[in-house]
Parts: sequence; C-alpha cells; structure tokens
Amino acid sequence: MKNTHSGSAPQESVRRVALASMVGTTIEWYDFFIFGTASALVFGRLFFPTFSELAGMLAAFASFAVGFVARPVGGLVFGHIGDRVGRKTTLVVTLTMMGVATFLMGLMPTYAAIGVWAPILMVVLRFVQGLAVGGEWGGAVLMATEHASRERRGFFGSFAQVGSAVGGLMSTGMFLLMQQLPEDDFLSWGWRVPFLISIVLVFVGMFIRLRIMESPVFAQIKESRAVVKVPVVELLRSDARNVILAAGMYLAHGVLFYAMTVYTLAYTTREYGLSQNTYLVGVTAAGAIQILTIPALGALSDKLGRRPVIIFGTLFIVAFAVPLNFMITSQIPMLAWLAVVIAICVGHNAVYSPSAALYSEMFPAHVRYSGASLGYQLGGAIAGFVPLTAASLVGAAGGAYWPIPTLIAVMGAVGFVCVLLVRTGDETPT
Repeated sequence: MKNTHSGSAPQESVRRVALASMVGTTIEWYDFFIFGTASALVFGRLFFPTFSELAGMLAAFASFAVGFVARPVGGLVFGHIGDRVGRKTTLVVTLTMMGVATFLMGLMPTYAAIGVWAPILMVVLRFVQGLAVGGEWGGAVLMATEHASRERRGFFGSFAQVGSAVGGLMSTGMFLLMQQLPEDDFLSWGWRVPFLISIVLVFVGMFIRLRIMESPVFAQIKESRAVVKVPVVELLRSDARNVILAAGMYLAHGVLFYAMTVYTLAYTTREYGLSQNTYLVGVTAAGAIQILTIPALGALSDKLGRRPVIIFGTLFIVAFAVPLNFMITSQIPMLAWLAVVIAICVGHNAVYSPSAALYSEMFPAHVRYSGASLGYQLGGAIAGFVPLTAASLVGAAGGAYWPIPTLIAVMGAVGFVCVLLVRTGDETPT
C-alpha cells in the first residue's frame, strides 16, 4: 500500500474540510485548555482546600495531568476506530464526548459541598476529556491532509493546529473576562461559565463536521478492502520506530507549551505577586499571533520541507532558554509577555505547525490514524506532567525559576534528535 494517495479532493472541498478541522479542534482544545487554566487559578482552593497552598496547586496539576494519561488510551481506541470505521465517524464521537464531559465539569459541586467526591468526580471527567482529545487530533489532521494535494499538505494540515491556538485563545479570554467579576463571585460561579458555554460550541462544531465528506484516502482503503483487522498490531509490527520518534518530537513543543501557559501562570502569580490577569495577557497575545504564524509555518514547510522547519524550531527552543529565564524572572510584565509570545509563536509553532503533515507522512494509510494518534498522544502524556514536574523542580530549587527553561531546552534537544531520525514518505517501507 502506498504511503501517499493519488490525486486530491477539489480545492473548495479541501478548504471546507480544513475549516471543519479547525473548528472541531478549536472546540476540543478550548474544552481541554480551560481545565488547565482553572487548575492554575482556582481548582486548588475549591477542590483541595484542606491542603497547603503549594500542595493544593500540586494536587490540581496532578488532576490536570490525568487528562494526558488518558490521551494515548484515546489514541489507541479511536485510532483503531478511525482506521477501521472511518475518520469522520470517529471525529463526531470524540467531539460529543468532550462536550458532555466539559459541560458536566461546569456543574460540579466543590469540596465544600460533597467533600472528597468532588475531586474524584473532577478526575473522572478529566479522564473522559483526555480520551476524547486523544482521538480528536489524529482524525482532524488526517481529514485535512488526506483531502489536500501533496504540495499543500503542510498548509492545510496546519488548520487543525490553528484550532489549538484559537481554543487556547478562547479559554484564556473567557477566564480574563470572568476575572473581572468580584473575587467571591468568580470563585462561586464565574469559573463555571467557560465550562458551561462549551455545549453551545459543540452543537456548532457538530453541524459543521456532519456536513463534510469522508477522507478520500479512507474511502479508497475501504473500497479496495485493505482495512486492517487490528491496526495497532500492524502499526507496532512495522512502524514502532516512528511511533517512538513521533512522541519524542512532541516533547520539544509540548513541554514548552505547558510550561509557559499553565505552570508559569501559577509561578508568576505566587512568587512575584503579579495579578493573574497580568501573565494571562501574554498568553492571550501569543494565542492571537499563532493564528497567523501556524499556517505561515505550515506553508513554509511545503516550500522547504517539514524537517528543516522543525529543526529550526527545536534549535530555537534550546537557544532561547537563557533569555527566557531572564525575561520571566525580571518581574517586568512587558518582558514576561514577550517571553511567552516569542517562545510559543517562534519555537513552539515551528515544530508544532509542520508536525500535522509530517505525522501523516510518517505512517502508511491503513494504520495512519493509529500511528499519528498514538505517537502524538504518547508525547502528550509525558508533557501533561510538566506543570506538576515544574512545581516540584522549582520547590527543590528553593523557588528559583531556572529549572523550567532548563527542562524546556533539554526537551528541545530531544526533539532535534528525533526529527533527524524520522523516516517519511518514500523512505518509509509500506
């Protein structure tokens, strides 16, 4: 079986599918990210009030990490369904799961109301979120890249990545808005609003997603009766190397992203006494700029190749570690904003944007959903522990921030090595 498909969908269809991928991933990541923001801002106080401030934050970040543990499980389950039943059907299921779990989070009673059952319920719903997002990314990316021509795969595949930026922008924007409420109102009901309104977004996403056509690549696989009975077994038999390398590449941008958007938000608030809104301004600005930089870097990967753009991104992440430490610890809001904008919009995006097309090119079509999902989500499972790990490292360093940029640089180096070793396209036996 070929690792590419002959021909592509009409241009108008490709654009419609790319837009649908972006809208779907926007909703999925909005739902996933609001939990991270809430973990940094309120969950420690509401769900772990009997802990010390540091222990409460660690417990909240541990709950945040549960979603990432679930992601590779979701990648396995929905990768199997996506490679056997179809990309479109799988994406409808994942969007429904995510929307329901997030809406229920908005209704959760706190520790003051039901005691220990409150954090238990929160962890269960977070696990469901993780399952859903574990199956979402691979399908959204494949729908876009498998409809596109080889020459535009980087650009159209990046639309699913743009959805992540828009989702993050919406989540931080909603919390910025809610934080304008008096603190008592924010803690009692304001934090719930971002979770509850997600159900409206899900209906919008479902309407759009149901109107698009199935991937032409999967349709061809089904027509030729080339569907594999157990895709993950075939995947690990022939492409385990690329699954591991895909996970390693994720660490370069994933560790950076969660360190900057989740942990550093809590750090600057606790250590320097900056208002929560101060750092959120930088995160929001980065989210807005990403809407432009992600497709631009995706298009650049169509011109230069995926590998050169990703290599640049990993090396930038390593080199930026020292300036990053200075800018965050300066306690100057403008420098903190610039730190998060530069780190995410240059280093992170240069790795993240082309990875949509690269992951789809790393695996043969009959196991592609499983391969892209499992590789990406294994990396995500590790990166999800960054806020918890970062808080522990900083605590061990006496409150100093330097362990965080050091961790970011090490993972950038890991990503650099992995992208050099990846086999894609005609290099990959199929």
